[in-house]
Amino acid sequence: MKYVNVESVEAGEILGKTVYSSNGTVLLSAGVELTVFMVNTLKRIGVTTLYIQDEAFKDVDTEDILDDATKRAIINEMSVTLEAVRSGKEWSPKKVALSIDKLLNDVLNGRELLVQLTDIRTQDNAQYVHAMNVCLLSSVIGLNMGLNYNQLKDLAIGALLHDIGKVGELEGGSTASTSSLHHTWRGFEVIKNKREFSLLVAHTALQHHEHDDGSGVPRGIKGKDIHLFAKIVSAANKYDNLINGLSGSSMLPHEACEKMMALSGTELDREVLIEFNKSVSVYPNGTSVRLSTKETGVIVRQHRGLPGRPVIRVARGSTRYSLDVVEIDLAKQTTVFIEAVLT
Repeated sequence: MKYVNVESVEAGEILGKTVYSSNGTVLLSAGVELTVFMVNTLKRIGVTTLYIQDEAFKDVDTEDILDDATKRAIINEMSVTLEAVRSGKEWSPKKVALSIDKLLNDVLNGRELLVQLTDIRTQDNAQYVHAMNVCLLSSVIGLNMGLNYNQLKDLAIGALLHDIGKVGELEGGSTASTSSLHHTWRGFEVIKNKREFSLLVAHTALQHHEHDDGSGVPRGIKGKDIHLFAKIVSAANKYDNLINGLSGSSMLPHEACEKMMALSGTELDREVLIEFNKSVSVYPNGTSVRLSTKETGVIVRQHRGLPGRPVIRVARGSTRYSLDVVEIDLAKQTTVFIEAVLT
């Protein structure tokens, strides 16, 4: 598969990765032949990138940590939960926790894989995919930092619900004293009223916009006063916002990673960033790149622990009848570098 801009997609090409609706149902299944109407509809609903099947890269796996059933369950549960909070109705902590168990099972089974946040977003599902991505990346970082299962579960629930205060309505309706609060305070109030959750879950939502140097919100606490779970969610949230343009223009993964490192010790925690860099794919599979040799190719495999040195498949030859397809392993060919990502 190749990861491409939707503007370059043509009718007749085969969709490589499923597109989900806001409630977790399938809008378009992987394997469908795209029509002009489908492509135009995808553009209209806010899709900017797609995975497309390509004969030359049919063996390239996106290596998703989460399987499709888990993704559907998470997106659906977030849709149901946030709608309930928005309308002041009851919502089920038990069902949220069950969806987290599914996610953590996938994370533990895929602990050798790098996180590649390349799920296709629409205008309707973006909020839920963001929550899922922050939850996934936070869980992987937490696992790398040695958290046990119960700790991972509290972290993952806090990460999934980190923006629950943004819906603007507290359970039972907002009041004048709460409606003007920062969304982290509103989220804290929503979550702490659910006795099924540890208070750490509520504090994770409360503190995820605090900064290591004390310049964050809502309380301006810093360093050791910020809980580790909130520091992890802060990094995961920042990264997903950067690559999806939720806090400005969208960045490519390698650009976002460089930006993250520049925030070490100020906005973000250094120790968390060390594990973040071990967890995320800087150049996701299917991405087209230009090498320092001036050859172009596609990322086909990753190295755990060396996310910036993947394997690239390139075609060498003077004509299409004399092409020699080779793979360049940047972990072994240390004098070759990725010069640019081709979008």
